Amino acid sequence: MKNVLVIGGSYFVGRIFVEELSKVPGYMIYVMNRGSAPLKIEGVTEIRCDRHDMEGMSESIPGLMWNAVVDFCAYTPQDIASVLSILPSYAIGHYIYISTASVYERTHELPICEDATKVTRPQPGPHGDYAYKKYLAEVELEHQCQDGKIPWTILRPTFIYGKYNYAPRESYFFDLLQGDKAIIVPDNELALFTFVAVWDIARAIIGCLGNQSAYTRAFNLAGEELVSYHRLMEVLQMATEKHIRTEVMSVERIEAQGIPLPFPLDQHLVYNGTLITKHINMAYTPFVDGMKATYEWYRQVRSKKI
Repeated sequence: MKNVLVIGGSYFVGRIFVEELSKVPGYMIYVMNRGSAPLKIEGVTEIRCDRHDMEGMSESIPGLMWNAVVDFCAYTPQDIASVLSILPSYAIGHYIYISTASVYERTHELPICEDATKVTRPQPGPHGDYAYKKYLAEVELEHQCQDGKIPWTILRPTFIYGKYNYAPRESYFFDLLQGDKAIIVPDNELALFTFVAVWDIARAIIGCLGNQSAYTRAFNLAGEELVSYHRLMEVLQMATEKHIRTEVMSVERIEAQGIPLPFPLDQHLVYNGTLITKHINMAYTPFVDGMKATYEWYRQVRSKKI
C-alpha cells in the first residue's frame, strides 16, 4: 500500500482529489486539516490539526514512509518550511504543491507558459500579496526539496470550476438563471480567459503521484478552450438548457455599479496547460461537458435547500 498525506483537502479541489483517489486501489490516504468540514469518506483517515501548530503536527502525523505529500493549503514559504521541518526528508517520496497561475507577472505574451516571468512583489488590490506569497512558497519548496533530495511537483491551476466550488464564479450565473434574471456582460468581447475543471486537477495530481516524468517540474493546469463572456453565455445555455437573457454594459459602468462579474472584463488571462499532457496521461474535460456536470451538482445542492 502507498501512503499519501494530504494537507488541507476538505472543501473544494482537495475534497474532489481525496474522493477520486479513494476509488483507486492501493492507497492509504491520510488527510490533515482543522476538521471544520469532515470528509467522512470510507477508508480515509482524518487528522485534526492546524498546520501552524508545530507541536500538534509532530504528535498527530503518523511516523510513516510517505509515498507522497499533497499540499493544498500552503500560502506562505513558512507553511512549506514547517511541514518539511516535521517530516524527515527520507520519509517523503514526492511533494506535490498546489499553487496558482496567479504567480505570473502580467504579460502580453500569450498564452502564458510555465517559464514566464513570475511576480516579484505584492500586486495591487486587496489580495495583492496572495500570488507573491504563493510564489515564495514555490521557491521555498524547491530549495528545501533540493537540499533534502525530495522529488517535487508544482501545479498552477487557472480559473477552477466544478463540484464543491465555494467561490462565486459559475454559481453567480446559475443563481441569476434560477431567478430568471438578466446577466450583465461587458461590451468588450475580446477579454479571453481559460478554465480548468476541478475533476481535471484531481486527475492531474493522481497522474503525477510517484511519476518520475513529473518530478522537479511546474505545470500549468488550463483547458485549451479560450472563453470570453459571450462564449461563456453560449456554454451556459448549452449546459443548463435555459434561455439566457443578457444586458450588454460598458466596463466603466459595470465597475461603477459594483456588479460582481467574476472574470476579467477588459484583459486576457490565457494560460498554456498542454505541457502536463506531454508528461502524464491526461486530457482536459471539454468546457461544455464540465459545466453540464457542474450545473447538475448545483441543482442537486439547491434542491436540498428548498
